[in-house]
Amino acid sequence: MYGSKHERSLRIGRYSQQGNVYLVTSVVKDRAPLFGDAQIGRLVVQEMKRLHDSGVVHSFAWVLMPDHLHWLFELKSGSLPALMQALKGRTAFAVNKAHGAKKMTWQKGYHDHGVRADEDLVEMARYVINNPIRAGLVMHRGDYPLWDCEWMLEWDCL
Repeated sequence: MYGSKHERSLRIGRYSQQGNVYLVTSVVKDRAPLFGDAQIGRLVVQEMKRLHDSGVVHSFAWVLMPDHLHWLFELKSGSLPALMQALKGRTAFAVNKAHGAKKMTWQKGYHDHGVRADEDLVEMARYVINNPIRAGLVMHRGDYPLWDCEWMLEWDCL
């Protein structure tokens, strides 16, 4: 059946495997635009960086939109459900502690896409980091504060 109780968090038919690359989208409860406040967004970024630096993931690209996160990474240790539980739990705790109130809650679940070998990671990274442009939040990628990418992608393409 399932490898753990958290395996049910993955989409039906999907399993988590170390060494695989995933594109994950997670949404703030009720689509509250919390990350419009860059200070709140930076608390999420700090946790993503901690997970990267500790070797749990290798981040390729990510963007925090006002009400959701897109993250392209290779899972290096643990499972995808455990990673997402840790990210959501630690970031909600940090945001709520910093604001002295229950300000942040993530929606249950997340969307995961297991990247196939024939998919182009650079193109996926470009898609991720160009989200603020497509959403009309900025005209140029550099004008948006909450994103990063492993590669220098020279142009904004829609």
